[in-house]
Amino acid sequence: MSRTYEPAARVSAEALSTFMRQALARCEVDGATCEAVADALVTASRMGTDSHGLRLLPHYVNAVQGGRIRPQADMRFTRRLAGTGYLDAGDGFGHRAGYVAIDHAIALADEVGIGAVAVGRSSHFGAAGCYALAAARRGYVGLATCTADALVSLHHGQGPFHGTNPIAFAAPVPDQPPYLLDMATSAIPWNRVQQYAAIGRELPPNVVVDAAGRLTTDASRAASLLPLGGADFGFKGAGLAGMAEVLSATLTGMVHGFRLLPMSGDDMSTPRGVGHFFLVMRPDAFVEREIFDRGMLDYLEDLRTQPALEGEEVLAPGDREWRCQAHRDKEGIPLDPANVAAYAELAERLSIPALI
Repeated sequence: MSRTYEPAARVSAEALSTFMRQALARCEVDGATCEAVADALVTASRMGTDSHGLRLLPHYVNAVQGGRIRPQADMRFTRRLAGTGYLDAGDGFGHRAGYVAIDHAIALADEVGIGAVAVGRSSHFGAAGCYALAAARRGYVGLATCTADALVSLHHGQGPFHGTNPIAFAAPVPDQPPYLLDMATSAIPWNRVQQYAAIGRELPPNVVVDAAGRLTTDASRAASLLPLGGADFGFKGAGLAGMAEVLSATLTGMVHGFRLLPMSGDDMSTPRGVGHFFLVMRPDAFVEREIFDRGMLDYLEDLRTQPALEGEEVLAPGDREWRCQAHRDKEGIPLDPANVAAYAELAERLSIPALI
């Protein structure tokens, strides 16, 4: 049975962003990158995805101090065809690479209706939804995928092969927050397992296996994630992970997840060479803008008004995140005891003002 945990502390998004930027600046990270990393992490935590938000800052500090991530990377964009381009991220922060790639994809889409940018020599970029959302907030349809190191078993496989390989899709909606789908192709994200292990919380069933390949709900014993669909229908998640692998690794010239240096581990000096893929589309390149806008409104109204099971509610992708964001903007972003301790240690180590 799951238990409810009270946060050890709550902080505002502004205070959290300030702390993140100060911490990264002490690691000689350039200003634009500090802003990009803080924006992506705070965006994720405001929407309730702390596993890809505030929890990652200590890891990034270790990675940049160790030399794995370059604090002032030279990112170079090359236009390949009318609607395509390649961004060499220079072994810098994936968050900065993601936002830069979206900017280039939007510029391409403005010119020819569609823009696709492959990114190589990058690093972990947090929540994929941040980048699809960045396009949708500017009126475009956005898609983002990323490769990751092997943490997810193949369907009926004995050990991990794919990464969590996220897929994010966002579309603008008139006078409403964007439609936002942000999902791992695993049953749950690996960072969620680590988060639950840190606070001793039990995992839901049928999402992870132990070192012997047996199903477990003990986060501390998890050795591999199951693909989306679990033990019975994991071929679906494994197929989606493969699609993300082709777009984010093969199409970018990077190694696929099985050969990728693990995100966690003792080696914090070797760049990982992560790949991303971003697609941006102008709605009016396909249909009149008012028709697209009306279609989105009609679709979401029809979806949200469908009969729900007793005691349940039908939600569109993103609805839960927007509700969480509104609540956290009002009440503050919660930190569990492990987060509080990690941030206190960062403040002391980097000689910056404490967050709490």
